Amino acid sequence: MFLVALSACGAKPAKKPPPTPEAGYVVMSAQTVPLVIELAGRTTAFEASEVRPQVSGVIKARNFVEGGIVRQGQTLYEIDPSLYRAAVDQAQANLENAVATQEAAMAKAARYKPLADIEAVSKQDYTDALAAAKQATAAVAQNKASLETAKINLRFTRVPAPITGRIGRSMLTTGALATTGQTEPLTTIQRLDPIFVDVQQSSADQVALRRALSSGGVAPSSAAVRLTLEDGSEYPQPGRLEFAEAVVDQNTGTVTMRATFPNPAGLLLPGMYVRAHLSQATAQNAILAPQQAVSRDPRGVATVFLVGPGDEAVLRSVTADRTVGDKWLVTSGLSPGDKVITEGLDKVKPNQPVRPVPAGSPPRQRPAPGGNPQRGR
Repeated sequence: MFLVALSACGAKPAKKPPPTPEAGYVVMSAQTVPLVIELAGRTTAFEASEVRPQVSGVIKARNFVEGGIVRQGQTLYEIDPSLYRAAVDQAQANLENAVATQEAAMAKAARYKPLADIEAVSKQDYTDALAAAKQATAAVAQNKASLETAKINLRFTRVPAPITGRIGRSMLTTGALATTGQTEPLTTIQRLDPIFVDVQQSSADQVALRRALSSGGVAPSSAAVRLTLEDGSEYPQPGRLEFAEAVVDQNTGTVTMRATFPNPAGLLLPGMYVRAHLSQATAQNAILAPQQAVSRDPRGVATVFLVGPGDEAVLRSVTADRTVGDKWLVTSGLSPGDKVITEGLDKVKPNQPVRPVPAGSPPRQRPAPGGNPQRGR
């Protein structure tokens, strides 16, 4: 009896099984998701015009403020018009002389016609008089054209703004000689509202997009574009994608796409580096999994834990190649209604039982001695 009692006192109590871990889950659902991409780009003026002289001469005046806004048709430079005004006067005089010659020749031909009919003069004399009248008429037309050319050259001595926009610095000052065909423009005007943004996308990505669109898994998206500026701030106004070139740059392997943005405050200037955010396609029936639920094995394969039959944790491989916001876009491996575990993953083991609760539920407290189990935060 004494030995039995000693044996009973030395026996160790049986170990209690570990408590079933609590696992917070999120139910997957299918939704429409725009696939937003980010591309580098540069701003480009909507219109740009190099102002060049059409006639040669000394610049007498400059009628604009560098860096200011000029209007289409506004006179920017005045070239010395003296020679061109004299050319107009000479062309006018030549025209008047040609008109007088024409009138005399036509009158002579008119007098010879009835005389030639009665053979008072030879028909050859009438033919010569008629030809002289026609030559005089042609001379009048030539001198009219010369006068019009002289007037155009005189008008070109006032150099106008071809477009409305912001004008740059003047390359020539008052008193400098401007010549036709000079390599350097007088100045440059740029229209900055609206403004273009040119972005580049790899041809491989464009091929993948076209393949996805043709397969029916995604649908074309709207052409809205957002911008992030060089300082990291977001440009307040959205733009619109206009077109993509049909040529691949052989040096970079990219395709240029152009978007248009309103620029009423002039915040965007040509040549600025920006980041464009746009959606070229929308995924239909897409599934978004929280990032904390997705892990990767040593081979880089994405995996998630699901609440399986009998409340057992099931490890499943999924395809998750891109993020959308703070979630992974899962293109295969999950179905609507699957319960993906997002909380308590450090205690979850494959094919082991779990106690599933909706993610965000208050954690379960251990029951107090002699009390009832309680739930609380």
